[in-house]
Amino acid sequence: MTGFLTNVFAGLALGSTYALVALGFVVIYKSTGVINFAQGGLLALGAYLGYTFADNLAIAFAVSILLACAAAAIVGASVERLVLRRMVGQPPFAVIMITIGLLFVIEPLITAIWGFDNLPLSNPWNIQTVEAGGLVLGVRDLWTIGITAAVVVAFFLFFRYTRMGLAMRATAFDPEAALAQGISARRVYATSWAIAAALAALAGITLAAGPGGLSPSISFIALAAFPAMILGGLDSPAGAVLGGVIIGLAEALTRGYQDQLFSWAGANVSLIVPYLLMIVILLIRPYGLLGTKDVRRI
Repeated sequence: MTGFLTNVFAGLALGSTYALVALGFVVIYKSTGVINFAQGGLLALGAYLGYTFADNLAIAFAVSILLACAAAAIVGASVERLVLRRMVGQPPFAVIMITIGLLFVIEPLITAIWGFDNLPLSNPWNIQTVEAGGLVLGVRDLWTIGITAAVVVAFFLFFRYTRMGLAMRATAFDPEAALAQGISARRVYATSWAIAAALAALAGITLAAGPGGLSPSISFIALAAFPAMILGGLDSPAGAVLGGVIIGLAEALTRGYQDQLFSWAGANVSLIVPYLLMIVILLIRPYGLLGTKDVRRI
């Protein structure tokens, strides 16, 4: 039972990171109808910005997180303003291809500035652990879960009770009606990209603060968060959080019981579990667990 609970805790920590990335995917999809494949690049960029503030500039870690998220938000809003705004009215496929192109632009820029070496991100947690009821829990994982919970609560309060949150919900529901009511779609789109980039940066920093350190390959975490978004529903923020937690738990439990249950499948079978779950959910509920069902009347 101790081993099971340890794996569950590890899955919750990993799922929290997936939830942040998936939430960024959903924010942009709800406001623009486009899947942002550059999210992984923004995640890596935010993590390296956090490293720059915390290690190169010796700024307090908590302040470095805030600065990295703010800088990433500015980058996200600038990308929308300078590149994607020119694509308004164009086919979604063209915009999606631009986000893929942005990913392949951001990644070489990161390696050109910071290099390919594995960089240790200074943080107050290191490899500290606490013991509770016989379980040994990583302090970093506890902070990751706590930070994610706080961000998710703040996110839903923002969407529920602020003017911009209301504008974003109205634009997602009916863009033409929102424009008729004087809502600026440009501001909504820029804000969506800023929020998505800040969430990606936060996820990247929490990952880089782990024992593995920081490397350009950190951007691939977005590929695992993508099934979380599909699992929960493309247009459902709550579904993104739920999907992230489910994917994290499934991956951690598979890794923990690899030798006992999945030895026949070879090593690293946990890496394909998110995509297997995504396929199963798409076959049963094509719109995701909490996504809006598309009803067409003839």
